[in-house]
Amino acid sequence: MSAPTFIFAFVLSTLIGALAHLIFGGDAKRLAAFLLLSWLGFAAGQFIGVAFQITIFSYGTLNLFAAITGSIVALVLSIALTTRRPRKRIT
Repeated sequence: MSAPTFIFAFVLSTLIGALAHLIFGGDAKRLAAFLLLSWLGFAAGQFIGVAFQITIFSYGTLNLFAAITGSIVALVLSIALTTRRPRKRIT
């Protein structure tokens, strides 16, 4: 992957993580977690797209469909696991 492609992927995954933080809110730790998980999910999606030759929406060597899907899946899992739900008291 060339340097411009890597920078484009980094900026795109950062925007996805920041958008998730804008929508779901949280403190600085949650923003850092969203950004990190967005980057990791984007990279995992890219590698899965390369491994399975997914070329639905690609831009050069970057498999955007697979990478964005990986980023969103990682963020959805993060949001599902970190959202605080009220506990029911058993009396």
